[in-house]
Amino acid sequence: MDKIDRLSTLMSRFRLSARPAPPGRATLIATRGVGEEPGRLYLGARPVTVEVAPEDVLLAATIDWGSESNPLFLALPDLMVHDLSRDEGTRQLLSLIDAEIRMPRCGADSVVGRLTEVLLVRILRGQIEAGSVESGLLAGLSDPRLSRSIVAIHDRPERLWTNDDLAREAGLSLSRFVELFQARVGETPAAYLRRWRLTLASQDLAQGARVERVAHRYGFRSAEGFSRAFKRQFGRLPRSLRNAAGELPGPAA
Repeated sequence: MDKIDRLSTLMSRFRLSARPAPPGRATLIATRGVGEEPGRLYLGARPVTVEVAPEDVLLAATIDWGSESNPLFLALPDLMVHDLSRDEGTRQLLSLIDAEIRMPRCGADSVVGRLTEVLLVRILRGQIEAGSVESGLLAGLSDPRLSRSIVAIHDRPERLWTNDDLAREAGLSLSRFVELFQARVGETPAAYLRRWRLTLASQDLAQGARVERVAHRYGFRSAEGFSRAFKRQFGRLPRSLRNAAGELPGPAA
């Protein structure tokens, strides 16, 4: 099978950024190597705890994933660890980000955002290729069969996908595909497809798109059905977003 790009569509839909944070509040901490201990990068959805001397911290920052509904943010394990000892490129990126944060100049926010995106792509790509995450979206993207169906969902959310269609994308029988998808990703293909569509819909609505048009765009049979699904996921009606431009909702508690 041809190689597929498992991250670009996901990354392109959300604007990422980083800002400095004390170690107790940082969701990303990078440490220099000390003695025989290699440098490491620690990443989590919540603040990470690392036992390290302050002078050995290369970078401590909080990552803004653009929305709490970002599937990559939702897929993060409690703690992701990346070995920096054989990754000179990532170490250089960390130094550049740190310099831009600590000594801001014109355009620093844009530079930090773009460098952070590159950094996270490198980290997530390494985790996916190594199969380091056991469940969730990253585990699904690590599977060479499931990843093809997941990427198809990301790239063509407007298509009226059936489980049969997605099983064919994965090259699996229908029963095996549904079983494997739920075991690795932690939800059914239909549930993941619906959540992705609603996440994209929330972005369109925040930019002023009409509810009826968005519902049709993402495969809902009626605006009423779309509104019910939207409220179940986000805890609010879609029309409310049209009066709050740029505000993307997180999942309902």
